[in-house]
Amino acid sequence: MLIEQFATGGDRNFAYLIADESAHVAATVDPSYQPERLVEFATGQGFEIVYSFCTHDHHDHTNGNPAIERLTGCPPLLYGRLDPRTGARVEHGARFPLGEIEITVLHTPGHTQDSICLLVPGAVLTGDTLFVGKVGGTGFGEDAEQEFASLHERLLALPDGTRVLPGHDVGVAKESTIGHERRTNPFLTCPDLAAFVHLKRTWTKYKREHGIA
Repeated sequence: MLIEQFATGGDRNFAYLIADESAHVAATVDPSYQPERLVEFATGQGFEIVYSFCTHDHHDHTNGNPAIERLTGCPPLLYGRLDPRTGARVEHGARFPLGEIEITVLHTPGHTQDSICLLVPGAVLTGDTLFVGKVGGTGFGEDAEQEFASLHERLLALPDGTRVLPGHDVGVAKESTIGHERRTNPFLTCPDLAAFVHLKRTWTKYKREHGIA
């Protein structure tokens, strides 16, 4: 399996290409701003793109959808949509075969109601749910509560060695692991929801005090 990360512009957005090298098939994830780069890379490697996922319906993650569909014939797959190729709907627990591997959908509401993460062997693509040392933006009410649950019940349930591949280059590194985030991410070390929301409210001060960019 190959996972290629692309810095595509915007707000330091990342796009990804996931491929089964033995079957020569691939999927794009959040191919925004520069979708042609992903298609050119796939073509150069001899991969056929058969899926195009978006982790949530924000413009900086979806603006490449018209081009990627035109170039590959793959309709954008956001939460709730039906994939015409397999008949599978993008919902929690749905599995999309990619050669000898599977892409499993984790519904992780919080940053948006339709936020998803994509689990593949050894890695999870977290969109704007989890960054390196940070989490996705929310308000301080139900959306924060949903994000807290998504992080703890869906992502922190994964093995510590699982690679974390975020949707933006806004952390201290371009990728991490679940175990590292569990131990060091200040939002994930909060003991309860109240502390999590408090940190969101005081994040600017926290960053200044701890030298976080």
